Amino acid sequence: MITLQERVHSSPPPTGWNVNKLHRVLRVRKGFKNTGMQEDNLLSLSYGRIIQKNIDAAEGLLPESFETYQIVEPGNIVMRLTDLQNDKRYWAYALLALDLAKYYYSLGGGVRQSIKFSDFPNDWISTPNTDTQKAIADLLDRETARIDQLIEKKQRLVNVLKERLLSELERLTAPNEPLHSELVPFRWVCRVTQGQVDPTAPEWADKPLIAPNHIESRTGRLIAIETAEDQGAISGKYAFPDGTVVYSKISPNLAKACVSPVAGMCSADMYPILPNKSLRPQFLLMQLLSAKFTDWATLESMRVAMPKINRETLGAYRFWVPALNIQDEAIKDFFTEQEALERLTDKVSKSITQMREFRAALITAAVTGQIDVTTWGKQGQTDGRLDEIEEAMQA
Repeated sequence: MITLQERVHSSPPPTGWNVNKLHRVLRVRKGFKNTGMQEDNLLSLSYGRIIQKNIDAAEGLLPESFETYQIVEPGNIVMRLTDLQNDKRYWAYALLALDLAKYYYSLGGGVRQSIKFSDFPNDWISTPNTDTQKAIADLLDRETARIDQLIEKKQRLVNVLKERLLSELERLTAPNEPLHSELVPFRWVCRVTQGQVDPTAPEWADKPLIAPNHIESRTGRLIAIETAEDQGAISGKYAFPDGTVVYSKISPNLAKACVSPVAGMCSADMYPILPNKSLRPQFLLMQLLSAKFTDWATLESMRVAMPKINRETLGAYRFWVPALNIQDEAIKDFFTEQEALERLTDKVSKSITQMREFRAALITAAVTGQIDVTTWGKQGQTDGRLDEIEEAMQA
């Protein structure tokens, strides 16, 4: 991996810029530990985002005590480093460009690794004068805000497309007045396979092993296929034939289920389900993904210590099982719509990724003096790149 020092010196800064070690432009603000501030006003930087007591207490993200925490005031840059010299906005962008989190993570120790300020002195950074810092910060404030607005707009579009698909799913799986004979207990038409196999055995090690993380939430998409050997599996797994519906019994609110295109195994966190001849696997999948089933499963899972659905509870659930021709029509309508919406969603998601990459590249170029910030906006450079991304999405 390229060190920060190598990164700075591989692209010499413009004339008039200095190259300094980080400890010369950063200092740790000490002696301001919490001694009585109301906890509702305290923030903690954890996993890359701000954790707030009034929002995140229910998620178990808050520490037991805030007594050892330091107070952060408006204008501070929180990386456990504060009070930067000169324009704080510029230094916030400069630290983003250096990607210190990724750099120090590469040193080992995991996400909770503690980095001491003494680790900084051997790292280097380009330092322009205060006026240049302000000009760079002004440009990046303006241009990144525009990019962020477009990203937010596209993310809303992705959400709208997902809601549209879920609305179609509800229409196809929950008729207004189903016949009583069509409301069938799960155990009457489905069988959860039993009996485990050894994933380390030669005949199973190279077979696919599906776990909840291989399935996209609420869409039924299998996003990855890995063998048991690839995953280092050692405990017993449930074997199943191709065409089996695999459903995650853990955290049912995530609605993770798919129809496996291949024979393989699944983890103990999942149910391999085989419907009988009266029920198409794809229609069963649609039922498992529906909001009606997910809401029921989520509520039922809250009755036990670990959020999961047991076999008995699942077996008693009644869902709609119409004639096969009605199922086939619903399957065709839903998966045709899903395919079209997913193509568009994938294009939008790709454009979001490209915008984020452009945003990061723009910040790096600006804080290292690779672009002229006085002419960038006048030349419409940001507009040009965003137009290219949009045109690629429309193609």
